[in-house]
Amino acid sequence: MEAFLPNILLIDPDRAMHTLLRRDLCGHGYSLMTASNTRQALALLRMEPNLALLELELPDTSGLELLSRLREKGEDLPIIAFSENGDIRTKIQALDLGACDFLQKPFDVEELAARIRVALRGRFAYRVEQPVYRLAQLEVDLRRRMVRLAEEEIHLSPKEYDLLRLFVVHAGKVLTHQFLMSELWEEKVDTQFLRVYVRQLRSKIEEDPTHPRYLLTQMGVGYRLCPPDAASNPH
Repeated sequence: MEAFLPNILLIDPDRAMHTLLRRDLCGHGYSLMTASNTRQALALLRMEPNLALLELELPDTSGLELLSRLREKGEDLPIIAFSENGDIRTKIQALDLGACDFLQKPFDVEELAARIRVALRGRFAYRVEQPVYRLAQLEVDLRRRMVRLAEEEIHLSPKEYDLLRLFVVHAGKVLTHQFLMSELWEEKVDTQFLRVYVRQLRSKIEEDPTHPRYLLTQMGVGYRLCPPDAASNPH
């Protein structure tokens, strides 16, 4: 089972930036593709990244021109622009052309990771094709924020529900520890926090928490929620 790692496209001619962000963002639970110019970026966009990081100073065209071209084509990809030129005019131009955020170089990687989390949180929030997840005795209604096990309503804490919602949105995919923690907490937390919430969640949604059938552990990687019943998601 493939782990879900949000895929980020970095468009920047600076190879040192490629090396830096590949190391640091991968540590935050992301995968990274890199492009040094507009031509490479347009080719990699066919891989459907979840977010793009765009340096506005590119060797073949300006980043602002690339941003404009993408929005004219109807691309709704979240794009965080950055540049050493942090004057207000450049920032306003980038935002007006469709960037969801702007950072001035040099920036702190932890701040960048936080801004990426915000951009992706909004994007993944509406990616569920079916609002109701059903598997055996478990039912999760995302529209009404209602969870039932064997027809009985289960009461979850806000954090437990947020965790379950992530699993439902990505049902069938392995979600890494890093991805889950970055989605649930703004600050860095120990993996033990995540384990505690997973244990609490299992105690409420599993018929036998010691032998889970819905929320499964992928040793050393993370967790996955089994795909819903085919009958509950007709195409």
